[in-house]
Amino acid sequence: MQPLYLFVGLAILVTVIIDILWTTLWVDGGAGPVSGRLAAKLWRGLRAISRGNSRLLSLAGPLILVSTLALWIALLWIGWTLLFAGGSVALVSAHTGEPASWSGYIYYVAYTMFTNGNGDYTPTSGTWEIASSFTTATGMAFVTLGVSYVLSVMGAVSEKRAFASDVTGLGHRSEAFVRASWDGRDDATSSQFRGVELPLESVSSQLSRLAKQHKSYPILHYYHSDPGDEASAMAVPILDEALTLYRHGVPADDQLNPTLIEATRSSVDDYLETLGTAFIEPADDVPPAPDLDRLREDEIPTVSDQEFDDSLEELTERRRKLLGIVRADAWDWPPLEDEYR
Repeated sequence: MQPLYLFVGLAILVTVIIDILWTTLWVDGGAGPVSGRLAAKLWRGLRAISRGNSRLLSLAGPLILVSTLALWIALLWIGWTLLFAGGSVALVSAHTGEPASWSGYIYYVAYTMFTNGNGDYTPTSGTWEIASSFTTATGMAFVTLGVSYVLSVMGAVSEKRAFASDVTGLGHRSEAFVRASWDGRDDATSSQFRGVELPLESVSSQLSRLAKQHKSYPILHYYHSDPGDEASAMAVPILDEALTLYRHGVPADDQLNPTLIEATRSSVDDYLETLGTAFIEPADDVPPAPDLDRLREDEIPTVSDQEFDDSLEELTERRRKLLGIVRADAWDWPPLEDEYR
């Protein structure tokens, strides 16, 4: 008997099973401790290799997902192999009666994890027969959970891109977002932000759902969209900065419905809370302020620059988080080019 092999094999199995269950079943837990760190390191490596190449970074999500699944398989395989190797004589050849070698253990575990075995090796006692049954059970459970996890992630990726498209469809910058909803004044005192209520309610609902999905599947943070208008890492800052303009850049008498603004901002708050699960930190600096002159070009009433700057001071930490999202996904602030006004 090899106690060290038994101990190490059991430790690996416990670790990978916890990681699998943590990642796939614990809705509020985010990524498991092993798969989460793997994803973060792969992303940093791809960022360094790609040097900001958006096309190459778009492979990050699929690569990290495949690597996570491969890691789980490898750890299960290694753990069970070491466990069987730790027994005095756990397996014997059905043809020769000789104890299994290392290659025999590896071969037996691979077959047993995903089938009922092929009869080439036989457990030597009831204990190892039970261990073989658990080997099959973990393999089958992994397949079921793995497939469910992949389908859930793919569905969330589609919803993530749909949300981003809905936001950027209204404007590729926060100023453009606000300008698109301005419809002048009915009279000398009544301003008009028309047609934006329903879109805001829609994207608020989408973002609330997306925040929950990001919390359940932190790997979503690593699904980089090559077209910028489908990147949620750009859409969320655009949306939140537009809300800042509605709330602090426009005089009180001309503002959009404050309840709608706060409800939408609450959805952004939910999204920002997910950053820690993907090891995304706030930026050290603060992004440039939205340009009120862009609103004044369309004769939208605004507060003074000084008053707006004072309001932004109170939002410094929030805006650092938004900048952290943009940079973590290899984009710049403002998220899209000036041509998209």
